Amino acid sequence: MTTLSTLTELTDADLVSRSLAGDREAFSQIVLRYQTLVCSLAYSVIGNLGQSEDAAQETFIVAWKRLRHLREPSKLRAWLCGIVHNRARDSIRRDGREAAAGAQSLDVIQEIAASEALPSETAIGNEEQAIMWRALCRVPEIYRQPLILFYREQNSVERVAEALELSEDAVKQRLSRGRKLLHQEVIAFVEDALRQTAPKRSFTASVLSALPLAPGLAASGGLTAAGKGAAAKSAGIVAVVSGSLLSIAGVLLGLGAQLLVLRASPSAREKRIKAMWFAGIWGITLVAWGIQPALGILGRRFGWDDQTLTLAQAANWWLYTVILMTMAIVMFRSFFAMRRQAYTESNAPAPRPVGGWKSATVLLGGVYGANMFWLVAVAWRANDPITAWVIGITTALLAGWHLRRLEGKDCNQGLRLAAEHLTMVWGLVILTLNLRLDHWLAALRGVELSQWHQILPAWVIPALSVALLAWLGAVVAMTRPQLSKAGIP
Repeated sequence: MTTLSTLTELTDADLVSRSLAGDREAFSQIVLRYQTLVCSLAYSVIGNLGQSEDAAQETFIVAWKRLRHLREPSKLRAWLCGIVHNRARDSIRRDGREAAAGAQSLDVIQEIAASEALPSETAIGNEEQAIMWRALCRVPEIYRQPLILFYREQNSVERVAEALELSEDAVKQRLSRGRKLLHQEVIAFVEDALRQTAPKRSFTASVLSALPLAPGLAASGGLTAAGKGAAAKSAGIVAVVSGSLLSIAGVLLGLGAQLLVLRASPSAREKRIKAMWFAGIWGITLVAWGIQPALGILGRRFGWDDQTLTLAQAANWWLYTVILMTMAIVMFRSFFAMRRQAYTESNAPAPRPVGGWKSATVLLGGVYGANMFWLVAVAWRANDPITAWVIGITTALLAGWHLRRLEGKDCNQGLRLAAEHLTMVWGLVILTLNLRLDHWLAALRGVELSQWHQILPAWVIPALSVALLAWLGAVVAMTRPQLSKAGIP
């Protein structure tokens, strides 16, 4: 007969194997091992002790029913975390509310066994629970989860790091940030309340009493919930794939437009200079893209908190935008200078017309696609279809207007129109980012807008935009006299 001490020494994979064979004691050990983690994650999302424990119990029941679907038993912890997040979110959607600002009475929670706690430690009252959640709900979930786990795991950083699969340095950083965000007058109360409300062995007994006879035998309700989860996952996959395809389309259209501009060069010298500019633009772009994951690696290595990492990534994209737009201003002026020089020579050919509607469409696709499609992709991924459609329709209307203006124009005039419309597109991009970027980032991170603003303050994006416009104005002011001396219009 397997003893409790023997079960505690088994790995997750061994416990899953025994549970699949019908060993309820093995599954009891799984519940004991992960009940604090699962209950804490549920409470971090729901904000109500009774409902969070209900969601946690549902998590273990669903896990028992679907245990045969776990392909990698060694990843049991991550699998349970995924289930409890879905159950907690479903609980909030089912009740048609946000996470509770005040919690209900603990009368709905089963009484904790007298052998495990003194009567004064069995529960906390309505007002205390409401105060606790009002304090915790002000903390973003990325800091709230380790904070709750820390006090429910006997103040062990090591256990929290293991449960959340983080480094101990990262846990310490998040705990430090989380404590700072809590109001000082309720910190001591919250710490004590979280210790008191950790699930006990009675929770395990409650889960086991609700289990079907054998694992893998899901009731219709469980299948319905699984179907909803699969549908949500499918919708998320569609959003990611659609956004990726739009981003790829924008890159390809940008390349197509640049190839068209190269082919329209009237001289080998101009073609060579254009190729150098375009190569420089793509080189800067690849560097910026490469810096993003590098910052993530550095953040994990040195235990950066989320605010530090987010500000570093924002600085990277801002510097990239500054360099890219500066290069574009000088590049277009160089093109105009070469055209003026070429067509003022006595033996220069007459300006060629824009190469038909196909060439014009490719050129417009590059101008608008490369600059606007990524915005549509981000809006789509952030579940903001209205903004995605507004951006898409606006892009189509502007492209149609530009196509109309290109009729009968030669290459010189077409180049000037492209520069004008590129400036217009940049203005639209900056305006859109100031209106919607913080909403998108909050949605992608799964936090409320107010919580996201604790990570990236609301003034940062407008301030970066003003700094960008000021820099571009300075570039125009400083380069225009110098380029004009060289005959640049």
